[in-house]
Amino acid sequence: MLKAVILIGGPQKGTRFRPLSFEVPKPLFPVAGVPMLQHHIEACAKVPNMKEILLIGFYQPNEELNRFLLNAQQEFKISIRYLQEYAALGTGGGIYHFRDQIVSGSPEAFFVLNADVCSAFPLTEMLRFQKEHGEPNSFVILGTTANRKQSMNYGCIVENEETNEVLHYVEKPSTFVSDIINCGIYLFNPDIFQHIGAVFQKNQQDMLLEEPTNGWHRAEAIRLEQDIFTALAGQGKLYVYKTLSFWSQIKSAGSAIYASRLYLNQYHTTHPERLATNKEGSPKITGNVYIHPTANIDPTAVLGPNVSIGTGVTIGAGVRVRESIILHGANLQDHCCVLNSIVGWDSTIGKWARVEGTPSDPNPNDPYAKIDSETLFREGKLTPSITILGCNVTIPSEVYASASWMLLLDSTPFQWSGRNKLKHTKRKGLLFKIVF
Repeated sequence: MLKAVILIGGPQKGTRFRPLSFEVPKPLFPVAGVPMLQHHIEACAKVPNMKEILLIGFYQPNEELNRFLLNAQQEFKISIRYLQEYAALGTGGGIYHFRDQIVSGSPEAFFVLNADVCSAFPLTEMLRFQKEHGEPNSFVILGTTANRKQSMNYGCIVENEETNEVLHYVEKPSTFVSDIINCGIYLFNPDIFQHIGAVFQKNQQDMLLEEPTNGWHRAEAIRLEQDIFTALAGQGKLYVYKTLSFWSQIKSAGSAIYASRLYLNQYHTTHPERLATNKEGSPKITGNVYIHPTANIDPTAVLGPNVSIGTGVTIGAGVRVRESIILHGANLQDHCCVLNSIVGWDSTIGKWARVEGTPSDPNPNDPYAKIDSETLFREGKLTPSITILGCNVTIPSEVYASASWMLLLDSTPFQWSGRNKLKHTKRKGLLFKIVF
């Protein structure tokens, strides 16, 4: 019997996903037409002998999350439960806090997956690898190769090339350690709780010596990467399975478009029925495109590549959409153009308007390049990135909008200056400067 645990974090962990995470929890944001979490659940449900999937996080239970869980259970015919942390406990603290729920039923092993990764999820291959390598009670990290510079932004793994044992693990080192990086997907057995418990006891002892000053001083706040893997490396218990399939983080809204491209490409083998095709009376499709059945699209529109159209979207005559995500209820009026953008829920783009962003893809000439974590400013300048329309935003007709970072939050009055230039918009105490 197997189980899976998906770590979904909480509201304070999705700040780089704003303004989109204001409207929907980040793990439920649609990527390639379905909620981000659904890709994880689909992969787990395909593993033979998988009996239960547990979501661990510190989101308050809400109608949207409950509805998603109910629909997922009905679709995949598997038990799916949400376990809410009382505080942010880290990647190790959460599973330790709910260890009794995880080991209930005596699973022989369980997967742990971070929600903010995009992957082919080679879970069955990890199980086979675990049986062929190492001891019966060993643990497996999914790894992939990054280029030398970007590897330092991830957990770095030094392996024994013959046995694949992890000899050394460093989380985000300041100098180059290895080009094998941690993908945030693990295969454990219940013995892992002995190692996490040892860290918990040490944290308790440390708390007796000094007054806690922040959340990380809680005894239960434990990080798998820094607190567990670093100690297990070199002890013959930790191994790395290196995947050649696609993998990427989904830390920012810009990375969601890249993740959507990866998943849409995977649909050719996993869900070909989700990909739109060219047929009479339908819009022209180029490349991989997902269209929800409820969308109303003029047959003269041109969509793709890498386009995802959500529920109830209306797209008028002559519209061009490329490398973009169009969310529920959006209205793209005649002859507008949307490139490298996310159009928010119930937003409207006027006739002949153009909304365009800058791609934030990895270097296409480097096979090991990963998507960079975006920062708002780089060298004193706004970092070019995709354009994002929040909820209920209207772009007037015949306006060219090209944002350097984030564009427009819902229902906020526009402040126009000069020729088609939006200066500022404000929401919930946050001020964004928009550059056209």
